Amino acid sequence: MAEVNKSFGGEGSAPAAGGPGGGGGSRFGGSGRGQSRGPRRRSDAPQITDGKGNELVEKVVFINRSSKVVKGGRRFSFSALVVTGDKKGRVGLGLGKGGEVADAIRKGGEVAKGAMVKVSLKDTTIPHEIYYTFCGAKILLRPASPGTGIIAGKTVRAVLESAGIKDILSKSLGSDNAANVVKATLGALRQLRLREDIYRSRGIEIKQKDAKLVEVQPVVATA
Repeated sequence: MAEVNKSFGGEGSAPAAGGPGGGGGSRFGGSGRGQSRGPRRRSDAPQITDGKGNELVEKVVFINRSSKVVKGGRRFSFSALVVTGDKKGRVGLGLGKGGEVADAIRKGGEVAKGAMVKVSLKDTTIPHEIYYTFCGAKILLRPASPGTGIIAGKTVRAVLESAGIKDILSKSLGSDNAANVVKATLGALRQLRLREDIYRSRGIEIKQKDAKLVEVQPVVATA
């Protein structure tokens, strides 16, 4: 250690704070590397709500960067594809553009919030199977039993989670373009219809089946 101290300032130099033999802490006032730091405090992000006070979920699906060559160099612009939903059967899609990523996401969220539509759900899944095509994207959605979860890719999952679906089977059979896949998924959800809605549109009354009560005769044991 004497040679090390000599090379950094002579024999009489004191050991560094927080090092071997030093009683001080680290250079930032801590107690050295050996002790763990406290948990980092994150500022709570503002909650996104609609006009009725319902809390909304905002998911960024895809961010694209484009450049334009000008006299002074390149000028970049960004576009963000954002999905917004209340997890109660309402979901919307928006595309925002701006000179910064934050501006593009904010504009996309505002567009998605204003374009939210109602989709038909049955408990935690969808009422029936649906196949939908949008440009080159082809989406197949099937209802699933409780506890199955969302079996889908990240693009389709963003739309399904925002709509409030928890159990579903899905398959993307066509293009993997994020914009077309999201629009195909949203189009498939909008085609869903409940049995009550179909009967009502046809003017048919839903008949309630009465459960038949079966009397059980007691069994008498004979000697």
